[in-house]
Amino acid sequence: MAFEEDSFYQKGRTLNAQNKLQIKRTLDSFVSADGSLNGSKMQANWFPQVEADIFISHSHKDEKMAITLAGWLSEKFGLSTFIDSCIWGYSNDLLKLIDNKHCLNPGGETYSYQKRNYSTSHVHMMLSTALNMMIDKAECLFFLNTPNSITTSDIIGNTESPWIYSEIAMSQLVRKKPLREYRPEITKAFSKGGVLNEQLRIKYDLYLGHLTEISGADLTEWKKAWNKISLNEKYPLDTLYELNPKSRIL
Repeated sequence: MAFEEDSFYQKGRTLNAQNKLQIKRTLDSFVSADGSLNGSKMQANWFPQVEADIFISHSHKDEKMAITLAGWLSEKFGLSTFIDSCIWGYSNDLLKLIDNKHCLNPGGETYSYQKRNYSTSHVHMMLSTALNMMIDKAECLFFLNTPNSITTSDIIGNTESPWIYSEIAMSQLVRKKPLREYRPEITKAFSKGGVLNEQLRIKYDLYLGHLTEISGADLTEWKKAWNKISLNEKYPLDTLYELNPKSRIL
């Protein structure tokens, strides 16, 4: 599988950068007249609901792989993707902006532990909500199952990433919607995370039984099958579902 091709990575970087531009905003517009922060406005600006066919969940160590995959999916199938690190990569930037404005102790050299806990809980709740909304909106979810993500390849493994845990748990609960809801324009004839202190290691049991395993060889077969189909005869993801029937069960 030619995922290492630099052209796919560069294309993925360009697409990812476009999504990031929609997320990076200043804190000034979030401050209300009374000095409070507008949480709804923050989520709308920092965590916008980007339109995407596929949501890619991955470890921060696999960001290049995720970006390259996004470039390949766009180049070969015209499918749009949303890479989860596009959101959680900026959460620390948002926290720093808030903490520097609201959580500094007198003197400005240290932060208040209580205020930092409060600000972190709000930002992480907004982040989790935004990720869940993106998963629900995307037609398909790809999880990059590598040793960087989970410690075993069994149906039940474990992960040290709370974001991966949350995303995979959400994928069990997300609504199974008719394809027409994902593709309203198609007729009925035809869908950076920070590293924790090494002394603090928290693991989450991760159930993967509801996900369909797809290898690089499967992706190659998908591309070959898609090459044989006339333009507009099918939607690219339908071909993937036909090759892997369990990947989409309503």
